Amino acid sequence: MSSADDVRLELLRELRSSAQLQHLWVMQAWQEEPGLHPAAGMLLSDLAKHGEARPSELAKRRLVDLSVISRQITQLQAAGLIDRRPAPEDGRASLISASEKGHAELERWRVGYLAFFEKALGGWDEGRLADLTSRLADLNADLRATIGAPENCTVHVGK
Repeated sequence: MSSADDVRLELLRELRSSAQLQHLWVMQAWQEEPGLHPAAGMLLSDLAKHGEARPSELAKRRLVDLSVISRQITQLQAAGLIDRRPAPEDGRASLISASEKGHAELERWRVGYLAFFEKALGGWDEGRLADLTSRLADLNADLRATIGAPENCTVHVGK
């Protein structure tokens, strides 16, 4: 194995570790304040970012089965965090969007998430954070292209 292979493997290990640590933080936060499952919260975040969508579009974008999205929509709707309306071109289909209450809840979660990252990365200057963000965006774009994932797919580990 070449040194370039070693570097690639180490990058994969570090990315996996980062994702696992973010997931652990989300699960700890959820245990401290149970309620909406974090996966449903991530779907709400996706709706707020990308706007109104059909459940089938959400499943494709989130790279999950439609039944998973349906369960999450049910939970979000019961909590009043989404709005649902018939699709104009086909009344049998629904369009889902984040409600006012959903946007307010996302803002509350955002404050907690930013506080977590401030605590963890408070010593990083803005340039270092921007550089890492840019490099990760490039990495994710190349990974999506390689596996044929849609450009707008959103695989989140945090709200």
